Amino acid sequence: MFIKINDTMHHGWRAVDQHGDVLDVLITSRRDARAATRFFRKLLTGLRYVPRALVTDKLASYPVAHRRLIPAVQHRRAKYLNNRAENSHQPTRQQQRAMRGFHSAGGAQRFLSAFSGISAHFGPRRHLLTAQTYRREMDTRFLTWNEIVVGLPTAS
Repeated sequence: MFIKINDTMHHGWRAVDQHGDVLDVLITSRRDARAATRFFRKLLTGLRYVPRALVTDKLASYPVAHRRLIPAVQHRRAKYLNNRAENSHQPTRQQQRAMRGFHSAGGAQRFLSAFSGISAHFGPRRHLLTAQTYRREMDTRFLTWNEIVVGLPTAS
């Protein structure tokens, strides 16, 4: 994903699990093997498991990072296999428009890291639930959210 920040293009690296939930985000100014290695390292330190497969687009930087960090994991590079990652950009784009863009790469990194975790909490797979189950699930999630937020200090 490309993000324009102060008239310069930055790259958004995004890891998505098999359910479409965003695992990690990294904003860089380059899209090379060093940035891919940095992203994989950042992703793997936060995961509690070793992935079974790695699905990417056909960027040449991915195999280099894959060989360096996780050579035992199967790497699949096919045209339409990364659709989950591509579709996960949509909420970011909507939020970017609402905020009238990002003003710094650090600000974008901080926001997207937090936003991806929070948005997954409020996005149950609606198509798999009945209306009654969906309402109960959302009530539970909002109660959990309120318990978490009440314990945080305010920014006043």
